[in-house]
Amino acid sequence: METQLVKWGNGQGIRIPKLVLQELNIAVNDTLSMEVRGEQIIIEKVKFKHRSLEERARAYGGKLGPYTEFDWGEPRGREIL
Repeated sequence: METQLVKWGNGQGIRIPKLVLQELNIAVNDTLSMEVRGEQIIIEKVKFKHRSLEERARAYGGKLGPYTEFDWGEPRGREIL
């Protein structure tokens, strides 16, 4: 099977036939990874795995950000409820 590299906006793109996408269970807007091996381009579907907040924190050394608690002062008005 052959396809052609075509101009697409400011870049280039290739068209992947619908039958190939169906066979690989790839849909529009799925995330794909691309790797160059020698003279080949390897494209694979990224398997999404939902991560919990704890798993995400571990990935960043136990911290999700440089956030500290901010003191807004004593509650007033409707925020007391």
